[in-house]
Amino acid sequence: MADNYKKEFESLIEAVVKEDASDLHIAEDRQPMIRVAGFLIPLSTHSPISKQDIKGILDDLIDADKKEILRQKKQVDFAYYDANGTRFRGNAYYQLNKISIALRLIPKNIKTLDELKLPKVIETFVQKQQGFFLVVGPTGQGKSTTLATMIEMINQQRLEHIITIEDPIEYVFEPKKSIVDQREILQDTPDFHTALQGMFRQDIDVVMIGEMRGPEDISAAVTAAETGHLVFSTLHTNDAAQTIERIIDTFDTKQQTQIRSQLASSLLGILSQRLIPRVSGGLIPAIELLINNNAVANLIRENRTHEINSVIETSSEQGMIDLNRYLAELVRSGEITIENAYLNSRNSKSLERLL
Repeated sequence: MADNYKKEFESLIEAVVKEDASDLHIAEDRQPMIRVAGFLIPLSTHSPISKQDIKGILDDLIDADKKEILRQKKQVDFAYYDANGTRFRGNAYYQLNKISIALRLIPKNIKTLDELKLPKVIETFVQKQQGFFLVVGPTGQGKSTTLATMIEMINQQRLEHIITIEDPIEYVFEPKKSIVDQREILQDTPDFHTALQGMFRQDIDVVMIGEMRGPEDISAAVTAAETGHLVFSTLHTNDAAQTIERIIDTFDTKQQTQIRSQLASSLLGILSQRLIPRVSGGLIPAIELLINNNAVANLIRENRTHEINSVIETSSEQGMIDLNRYLAELVRSGEITIENAYLNSRNSKSLERLL
């Protein structure tokens, strides 16, 4: 890598934008790589990065406070934007006692549901005045992008006070009809819990929580949903049933009955999504959508979450979306291959019956 690491780093950022990549990976003694349409591609025109250069890059990416976190925890989240306003969500970490950096591109423009290829039924959750809505899925499956689209719809349509609590801030919202305040952990508030407690005194209508990190955070989010606020958040879970189980299992046994009751009454829905390569190029989401109704609420209260998948499968007339049916439709419409449908199905026998 060239001695002028700043200039070389700028060329890497330019490559991400030019190639329409989603991610950039740089590491000591390794050739830079980008992710395009889900696949990692080495940047063959760039040499492996030296220890000196990656330390120089890191100095430009994170401040002293973040460096201290990296020193103590061996990993740290951060946000970065270049002179052109291109934003990235980053994570620096150690592997084999060497520094690696992963950067994810955050598009400047917030896309619409149509542009994201997401169904119109999601609009119904944006129109609610209160309740709890979760977007879940594995890492890197577009959860933040979907949430940003939903928040932007409220921003454009309603006179509300919106707060986002993130680590780090990803999409930056320009206030339109709504007031939008964005709080970044460490920069604007010491932690999620402090920010969540503070929101009850900030006259908010809508809150988007980038991550719920424990029972105190989940309890504050559910309480906010119960007390007249519209709450959006994410979890790294695979489906609706697993999401509910994960939330309840976060609490000790004595508290689980209460959180089941609160969740049953405050939950609006859970959208699970994953991005799949399209036959025509790029990626397309495959989704599962749980809508909380009386049947679902009763299953949550009675600790019968294992039956939720059956409710989703048989409730399409109410707007619920079964993942296998969605995958089968994507195959029939020529959007994805049968092989990719099976790779992303959690019940291949059920999918086989639908194809």
